[in-house]
Amino acid sequence: MKYAEELKRAMTYLGQDKRTIFLGQAVAYPGTAMTGTLVDVPKAKLVEFPVAEEMQLGASIGLALDGFVPITIYPRWNFLLLAINQLVGHLDKLSAMSQQGYQPKVIVRTGIGSQRPLDPQHQHKGDYTNAIQAMLINTDVIRLDEPEQIFPAYEKALTREDGKSTIVVEWGDYYAEK
Repeated sequence: MKYAEELKRAMTYLGQDKRTIFLGQAVAYPGTAMTGTLVDVPKAKLVEFPVAEEMQLGASIGLALDGFVPITIYPRWNFLLLAINQLVGHLDKLSAMSQQGYQPKVIVRTGIGSQRPLDPQHQHKGDYTNAIQAMLINTDVIRLDEPEQIFPAYEKALTREDGKSTIVVEWGDYYAEK
């Protein structure tokens, strides 16, 4: 299958789990290429957020502590950087801070901004995968370079029982190219 089709299949799969909820900008309403991958997710599971990235991840952590598995969507790494306090200082360290008493599972979906056919310039196309991975001790970061990696990555993120959250990194250009 193609990259975008695999993403849609993975989101449909996640949407079928009673614990999942999807949060972010352009989740319930059109706005990014990621929106198109959510068309088969039940509308009641799509929670539109304002441009408040840190609040979004904080809400995702709270939902995870209440038994949900949030899929919190940041269309580009550059936006997720605005939630770095919640990511590095809270989500990633909560298990250690609570002596494994709290093990929230959050699936963070982000992307490397597309450069073709239009280059959005430097503030929208950063790939911070390696830098962010170096800061995390209890969160996996998986970059999806090929379509066949997509479904297994999201399936692992949902079904894992090791107390870890997962950041899944997509390539914006590959939606149309692979």
